[in-house]
Amino acid sequence: MTKRTSAKYKLDRRMGENIWGRPKSPVNRREYGPGQHGQRRKGKLSDFGLQLRAKQKLKGHYGDLTEKQFRRIFADAERMKGDTGENLIGLLESRLDAVVYRAKFVATVFAARQFVNHGHVTVNGQRVNIPSYRVKEGDVIEVRDRSKQLAVVLEATQLAERDVPDYIEADHHKMSATFVRRPGLSDVPFAVQMEPNLVIEFYAQN
Repeated sequence: MTKRTSAKYKLDRRMGENIWGRPKSPVNRREYGPGQHGQRRKGKLSDFGLQLRAKQKLKGHYGDLTEKQFRRIFADAERMKGDTGENLIGLLESRLDAVVYRAKFVATVFAARQFVNHGHVTVNGQRVNIPSYRVKEGDVIEVRDRSKQLAVVLEATQLAERDVPDYIEADHHKMSATFVRRPGLSDVPFAVQMEPNLVIEFYAQN
């Protein structure tokens, strides 16, 4: 379980953006940050500030990953052939909790992490309870039979606020999804602009 579950909306406030596109986001009502100094006028961010903000936003979107987790994924993206930024997005979207979230089996990425942790999901028929498990192209992710009638699942499939992206084929009658391909930045339905190029610059200089 992530340590930031109870404060996930503070991420929205801190970034000043509704990073998941959810109707309940406090940014829809208050655009300033959390805390007693949240309403102070914001100065122009430095290059470092912009890079750090881009990293925090991307980390936050995937359930506020720890720096160690995020850095490991970035290192894997650097080692792969092709564009590092595109590779980074592809690897983040290949996480099992991200696939469960994108398939609309649960409402939030935080709920997806808990859902996987509690053993409600199988990959190719085998139970997997590791949210960071890296799904491969063609893998079939299913909600276990005993979990298909859970309220969190039934409510999530009815959400109108987001659609299942085309790199995942989801069947909400069977509660299964196939990871068709690893996506690039333009394929992912982010609610706000993500800038993996700034994340690359951040790690190059720090």
